[in-house]
This record gives sequence, C-alpha cells and structure tokens, in this order.
Amino acid sequence: MFGSDFDPNDATSDDRDQSSLPVGDSSPLAKQRSVKRRSRAVNQLPVDKRARQGGWLFLVALAVFFMAGMVLYGLYAFTRWDTIQRQTPLPGSLLISTALLLIISLMTHLATRSVRRDRIAATSVLLLSSVLLAILFTVLQCQAIYEMLLAMADGRGTGVGIFGMVISLVVLHALHVLGGVIALGIVGALNTLGRYDHERHWPIDFSATYWHFLDLVWLIMLGIFWATSGGFSI
Repeated sequence: MFGSDFDPNDATSDDRDQSSLPVGDSSPLAKQRSVKRRSRAVNQLPVDKRARQGGWLFLVALAVFFMAGMVLYGLYAFTRWDTIQRQTPLPGSLLISTALLLIISLMTHLATRSVRRDRIAATSVLLLSSVLLAILFTVLQCQAIYEMLLAMADGRGTGVGIFGMVISLVVLHALHVLGGVIALGIVGALNTLGRYDHERHWPIDFSATYWHFLDLVWLIMLGIFWATSGGFSI
C-alpha cells in the first residue's frame, strides 16, 4: 500500500534522531550561547549563594556581639539606679543622628528597587548620597561623644560609669558604621561602572540589609540609653 521503498522502522529512527537534537543547536553561535548560559548557572549562582550565606553569618555574629554588649550595659546601669549620672541628659545630637540613620536605611532600600529596574544612574545617586549622610552621621556621633567626655570632665560623671559605657557602645556602633560607609562607597563606584543590573545586584542588597541591621541595633541601643539616663538634651 505504501510502496516497497518505505520502511516504518527507518522513519521512526530518523524521528528519534531529530527529536534528540537540543533546541537552538542549529548553529555554532547558538551552541556557544547555550554553553555560556549553563556556565553561568553552574558557576555564578553558587558563588552568590555562598556569599549570601556568609553575609548572613556575619550579621548573626554581629547581632550576638551587640546583644552581649547591651545586656552588660543594662545590668550595669540598673544596678546603679541612684547614681548622679542617671540624672545627666544625653546629647541631643544622638537624636539627630538617628534621623539620618533612618534616611540612610530608606535610601539604600530604594537603591535595591532601582537597580532591579536597571536605573543605574538613579541607583548610584542613592548609594553615594547615602555615603554622604553616613559620614554626617559619624560626625554627629563624634560630637555626642565629645559632649559626654566634657560632662565627665566637669564632674558630672566618674569616667567609669554609665557615660563611659554609653561612649563605648556608641564608638563600637560608629566603627561598624564606618565599615558600612566604605562598603557603600565601593558598591556605589562599581554600580557606576555598570557592574550591577536587574540580574546581578546582591552586593547592593546586602549593603541595604547591613544598614537596616545597624538601624535596628541603634534604635535598641537608644531605647536602653533613654531608660537608663536622664533622657536627651534638646
């Protein structure tokens, strides 16, 4: 009926051979692109995953560190409830620097959304503006530390009491802020050079997360300072 030259088995074999060819392998260029895509999936994504895991471990370690410091401070302060230092207001510049820290946290969050839309210029502006505000935050923290040192020198503190521990915690937080400033500057510069886009933006995400973490730590510290001192001078 089909003719003597038709072999169903041969047709089936040809169909299997054609169906086994990968889609898009019709040219050397397509094959090269396919290899590159598989290479990115194998090599780059695990690198990002390892970096993300390392970043979270770093934040957990910092959280434990700050938590231990605040617990020690709280125990020390509440055992000296009647000390004269408790009636001494803390510098009002601590409140101003808190507002700056909240703005920095917001701007870094906006940067993570901007880079996902490939708005490279807007992302760079947000990141570099955050760096400038972070530097101003550090300056205000230094001013607050200077005012507390003057208070202790005037006899309103003993130098080893509550003000001394407040200064220690503020300095520790400020040092981590400086680390965040350096990281933001590097990430902002790399973004300006076009290193990040809607697919590759984990460093920007982690920088924002780090600043959210510093924000949360500072708010907790500020609440403890307020509860164990004479409030804030305004």
